[in-house]
Amino acid sequence: MLPLLLAGLCVGSCVNMRIGADPPPGYRLVFSDEFDRDGLADPARWNYAVRANRSGWHNRELQYYSAGRSENARVEHGKLIIEARHERLSADAFPDYGGQEFTSARLNTRGRASWLHAFVEVRARIPCAIGTWPAIWMLPADETVGWPAGGEIDIMEHVGFDPGRIHQTVQDADHTHVAASHWKAVTTVRDACDTFHLYQLWWEPGRIRLGIDGTRTLSVSRPASSAGERWPFDDGPFVLILNLAVGGDWGGAHGVDQTALPARMEVDFVRIYQKVR
Repeated sequence: MLPLLLAGLCVGSCVNMRIGADPPPGYRLVFSDEFDRDGLADPARWNYAVRANRSGWHNRELQYYSAGRSENARVEHGKLIIEARHERLSADAFPDYGGQEFTSARLNTRGRASWLHAFVEVRARIPCAIGTWPAIWMLPADETVGWPAGGEIDIMEHVGFDPGRIHQTVQDADHTHVAASHWKAVTTVRDACDTFHLYQLWWEPGRIRLGIDGTRTLSVSRPASSAGERWPFDDGPFVLILNLAVGGDWGGAHGVDQTALPARMEVDFVRIYQKVR
């Protein structure tokens, strides 16, 4: 049974349920993971992204993303740990291995759950090792909708060479990081690599707001006369992604400190609420 917080009462597991913000009025919990069972991530909630392992991941990232490998993703002592490691694997044991010298994991809810408009809250502690690039973000559930037309919501991004500066962005066909036209906020959270913080999304029809620890950091409203790929955020559901990349155009701009690996992103909980209809 999923843990629920109802009128201040906890039904089921009460682990960590009193940490976090209250959802907006009229919202109910529709998805949560409190990571209260050790082992691999719950396959009923989480899928692994592996499709570009052989060809190489976007942004010239350097990692191999494993699936169901506890060295890279596991639940331990009430936390989901996503761990980047400096190691080479065997192509015999991992047929999709592309020869990378780093391993990590990218979990998502694709095929398990997706949402259109929601309050999303993830409590996490992130790494500061140079070359790490952790992210909490959302993409369309429909993979046939290409980027950037389908939209992207970055609830949290961080690069290890710039410790404690949290990036939050919203992107679509007219607003991308490639053109430096995306909606963005950069917030200094000095202890982001030492302490758990709440990374939050308030997503309503025509409006997206992002925040940290209950403080709103970015507010984006649908531009006038926009629709479809120029505001895809009301068109269809999105999935949630948790990953820790290594290197890449941005994450690896100052190289990768191999001596600082393994490095980990730890997730205390994921909770997603939607408005009661």
